[in-house]
Amino acid sequence: MAGTNRRSAIKGIIAGTAAIGAGGVLSSYKADPTEQMSDKLKGNINHAVCRWCYDSISVEELCKAAKEIGIKGIDLVGPEDWPTLKKYGLYSSMCNGAEINLTDGFGDTQFHAQLHKQYTDMIPKVAAAGYKNLICFSGSRRGKTDEEGWKNCVEGLKPMVQLAEKHGVVLVMELLNSKIDHKDYQCDHTAWGAELCKRLGSENFKLLYDIYHMQIDEGDVIRNIRTYHQYIAHYHTGGVPGRNEIDETQELFYPAIMRAVLEVGHKGFVAQEFIPKQKDKLASLRKAVHICDV
Repeated sequence: MAGTNRRSAIKGIIAGTAAIGAGGVLSSYKADPTEQMSDKLKGNINHAVCRWCYDSISVEELCKAAKEIGIKGIDLVGPEDWPTLKKYGLYSSMCNGAEINLTDGFGDTQFHAQLHKQYTDMIPKVAAAGYKNLICFSGSRRGKTDEEGWKNCVEGLKPMVQLAEKHGVVLVMELLNSKIDHKDYQCDHTAWGAELCKRLGSENFKLLYDIYHMQIDEGDVIRNIRTYHQYIAHYHTGGVPGRNEIDETQELFYPAIMRAVLEVGHKGFVAQEFIPKQKDKLASLRKAVHICDV
């Protein structure tokens, strides 16, 4: 009898909790986007958006939409697009254009000479334009151990970090998953990237914590943000699975993640980097910004 009552009580608790939880999720994810259009952003998160996710429209159109939504920065644009961003009062929140590609990076000595040339050219340009963050990559593992990867990255990055220090620029290495999207990528766990930060020992080298990628390779997103936040300069979003909208169609609850980002004192940008599936891509962007605006 006692067991039966206990089971009944648990069922009642679960039912009540589910109802409350569902209401919270619905209120966070399913707010009417037309209603949100007139909402003012809270100002706690510095919102940005990645250019490549909206390559069906021009940079100018994206800048116009970003300005209307309340987005402050555009990620992953190079010097050719900076004048357009400045025209709309938008910041180049994560500059690119010095990297070779995602597979040929600082973790392999054969690419150091080319990378040194390209980053030596780009770092002063970033500084002269008034920007701060410049992306970089470890590249593929190619059979190297963790230790070999760290050693090669330190060797390749050290002179570039010293140059970045002189110009007030931060080199930011992106964490990418090696399970689905970027097979064999070496900087595929937050702990690996954090160890590289420790070995370089400079505030001018940090990590780009891509929430989508790290959910796939290691999960435990909020705990890792809390553990490693001092090494993280920037965040990217994306729905899991599929890197699509960050709404009720995916497994992560972004409002909680964004609250953790704020709790650790993040002052940088959070950039939307999902590939919209909906026909109105800019409506999806607007909704994502409001989901993250805690």
